[in-house]
Amino acid sequence: MSQLHLPGLSPLPAEHVVNVASVKHRSPFRYPGGKTWLVPRVYRWLDSLPHRPEFFVEPFAGGAIIGLTVAAEHLADHVVLVEMDDQVAAVWETIINRGEGLRLAKQIEDFKLTAENVDRFLRRDNLTPQEYALQTIVRNRVNRGGILAEGAGKLKFGENGRGIRSRWYPATLRKRIIAIDAIRDRLSFIHGDGLEVMRQYIGNNDAVFFIDPPYTASEKKPGSRLYTHWQIDHAELFRLVGRLAGDFLMTYDNVPEVRALADQHGFDSEAVAMKTTHHAQLTELLIGHDLNWLR
Repeated sequence: MSQLHLPGLSPLPAEHVVNVASVKHRSPFRYPGGKTWLVPRVYRWLDSLPHRPEFFVEPFAGGAIIGLTVAAEHLADHVVLVEMDDQVAAVWETIINRGEGLRLAKQIEDFKLTAENVDRFLRRDNLTPQEYALQTIVRNRVNRGGILAEGAGKLKFGENGRGIRSRWYPATLRKRIIAIDAIRDRLSFIHGDGLEVMRQYIGNNDAVFFIDPPYTASEKKPGSRLYTHWQIDHAELFRLVGRLAGDFLMTYDNVPEVRALADQHGFDSEAVAMKTTHHAQLTELLIGHDLNWLR
């Protein structure tokens, strides 16, 4: 067993709903489908491994709460985040690859968030990479549900009638970005195809993978309205995962199509309870080689 001495290792049966308020929030994004609720179970998964991984690969990073937590807690030697979406990638490239996180944090702190300023700023194009990153953070914070996909609407009433300001916490965002900058040496970011990056690590026994693809395997395809890049070959993803030398944890929508793919490849699966941002209690499917650590 691992000797990582991880936090949050009290028993977590599948029906237990994690209180996300008890989990440290590290991402500057308010991301649809975010996995803050899964953090305590990721601790348990990593603690079940025989040793700390050399690489922790998150091929569909999005808001990257899992990868950021692994890097911050030093639960792997190095974390590789991958994201295809241009807007999200602009933020991670600015903070991780170009080392301009402190400047971005200052710009967020200084941004005057009014309806007029937001409308003017979000209409701008031909932006510098730094400006594009700031525009993405602003858009993510003022849109309903944090949705960045085309057609997403802005908050109207928000919390306590505060409208677009109800999710704008510049001091908090500044602290989160500064904290990410402080662990930048443990992070790599790749703006590209998550499946291709998985292939690069396919034979590495010291790489583990947290895989959280857009939820579009069912007929309802809920991810299609949330993400710009929602189309994915789910059958190919499962075939690729079956070839990985290292361990993995996948999270998926709990639907018959996904359960059938998991059974077809001989993977273990378990439905776990979670709450949506609207406080509806649902289940999501965790998939791995062996989920006995979950039970």
